[in-house]
Amino acid sequence: MPKEIFDPEEFIAISERAHYCAIKRLRDVVKLKLRTSKTLYTLKVEPTKAEEIIKKLRCEIREI
Repeated sequence: MPKEIFDPEEFIAISERAHYCAIKRLRDVVKLKLRTSKTLYTLKVEPTKAEEIIKKLRCEIREI
């Protein structure tokens, strides 16, 4: 089962052990999805905040 995370700092910390981050851009929200070996973590943020978070991620980034 996927898990939704609401804290961006926790999401960035999990990115250290993730295989990749998938980014899905919608009209009013950006979904960031971290794939680890066992779990898929998701974070929904506004487009303005998403760019700041993406710069801090420590894994491969894939645009969907």
